[in-house]
Amino acid sequence: MCMREMFSIKKIAVLLVVVFVFAACKPIEPVEPPEPAGKVIEGGFYVSGTSLYDAEGVEFVMRGVNYPHTWFKNNLEEALPAIAATGSNTVRIVLSNGVQWRKDSEEDVLRIIEMCKELHMIAVLEVHDATGRNDIDDLMKAVDYWIEIKDVLIGNEAYVIVNIANEWLGNWESEAWRDGYVEAIPKLREVGIKNTIMVDAAGWGQYAKSIHDYGREVFDSDELSNTIFSIHMYENAGRTEKIVKTNIDRALAIGVPVLIGEFGHKHGNKSVAFESILSYCEEVGAGYLGWSWKGNSGGVEYLDIALEWDGSVLSADWGEILVNGENGIRQTSVMCSVFE
Repeated sequence: MCMREMFSIKKIAVLLVVVFVFAACKPIEPVEPPEPAGKVIEGGFYVSGTSLYDAEGVEFVMRGVNYPHTWFKNNLEEALPAIAATGSNTVRIVLSNGVQWRKDSEEDVLRIIEMCKELHMIAVLEVHDATGRNDIDDLMKAVDYWIEIKDVLIGNEAYVIVNIANEWLGNWESEAWRDGYVEAIPKLREVGIKNTIMVDAAGWGQYAKSIHDYGREVFDSDELSNTIFSIHMYENAGRTEKIVKTNIDRALAIGVPVLIGEFGHKHGNKSVAFESILSYCEEVGAGYLGWSWKGNSGGVEYLDIALEWDGSVLSADWGEILVNGENGIRQTSVMCSVFE
């Protein structure tokens, strides 16, 4: 979710309502799941059925937050320990490939990975510059960035998940989404990147139906069968409890893991059924990562989980419930077994 652009498109609001009414009402038609991939990555995360397993063969469910590193590079040393103190077992890190913001260097990324390892958190790394873009070239520029810094990914398969591009494809188009990722994923595998790959849904991450429509084809494009999917739940994908459950169920029905990579308690003056997100993710064993630790601006400051970088004060209506509430991070997070 781009803090400068992520809330700018509202032109298709009517269409989104229609789509989600359809999604909420149409019966889910499960697709026969693929055969479990088994442990394809020695010493790294791997996928089997709808579950993600760590390098020790223990099922891993993400619980944590997003950290907007690329815009707040100087706050890393203060923020990451504070995020770890919430009990988060995962932190999703905003990075830039230099297209929109100052590029995060290979050295910077290695430093982040090492800090996360010291704090016993799994790092989900994402390129934010392709947010909402519809040109496949923007997705491929993100791919090029991962290839450029592949040396910090290779060897860290047990600690790092690669979220190729945040919310690539602003359009609500399943086929374009499929075509982009079917081209992107093999390019990463060709250069020896074996880390688990995370793919955001189309429609700024909120079009969960794209996963149900063509997630199997995207998954099958990965020769390692090591791809998971992420839905971002705001005023559309997370509008009501029924929609939350439908979107998660439709994604899981294809037989691969899904998580909520971003969500908040409200968005665009509309509420989000965030407590339903927390409870249903716990019920079905799906991960969740709240947006975002601190630094939101442009009228969405309410999405700050923490009011201070050191986490000493959490926002009452969002951060406190996400971290300390029933089904929140502190109650449900389990540290990845590779750190035991």
